[in-house]
Amino acid sequence: MTAGSGIQHHESPSERLVMEGGAVQGVQLWVNLPSTLKMTAPRYQDIGGSRLSLLTSGDGGVLVRVIAGEIAGHRGPGVTHTPITLAHVSIAPGARLRVPWRPDFSAMAYVLSGRGTFGAERRPTVEGQIAYFGAGETLTVTAGDRQANRTGEMEVLLLGGLPLGEPLAAYGPFVMNTHEEITQAIEDYQSGRMGVIPASAA
Repeated sequence: MTAGSGIQHHESPSERLVMEGGAVQGVQLWVNLPSTLKMTAPRYQDIGGSRLSLLTSGDGGVLVRVIAGEIAGHRGPGVTHTPITLAHVSIAPGARLRVPWRPDFSAMAYVLSGRGTFGAERRPTVEGQIAYFGAGETLTVTAGDRQANRTGEMEVLLLGGLPLGEPLAAYGPFVMNTHEEITQAIEDYQSGRMGVIPASAA
């Protein structure tokens, strides 16, 4: 979803999940817009799993789902306003992910579940931790030999992008460049210019 000039949304599990129960895992990632695009029109993208670009390692121990951007020449379906890469990776116990990465991009990995190590130095990491990689042309993540989670694999989000290098001002859900813009955003929200929930049927 691109918030742009402002939009309200409501997040809830599917009706089936509510009725039958089960596990759901959600991650909310905010990507800052450049100042010239802060007030762009809001939009929403629904990207199903069947649309993702899939890559595997030669031994089949790693599955990479490219959501946005590009990895090893494979592009994801997500449309972004600035150059970023986002992928969900499943790594079998003992397997290693090693993928090319743009050296001018920031580079991070977030452990959704499982445990393993990051980088050539094999720094240990567990569920809920994030690693920031230094400059380089490859990212390396190695899964531990044993995974005690629901999937039996280390689940990781790889993400990064071209740094904007602009000032940042944030308050609650509002992310702008100046405090004055934050004040205006709050006024827009309070006056209903960002829509209302539930949405009007008119």
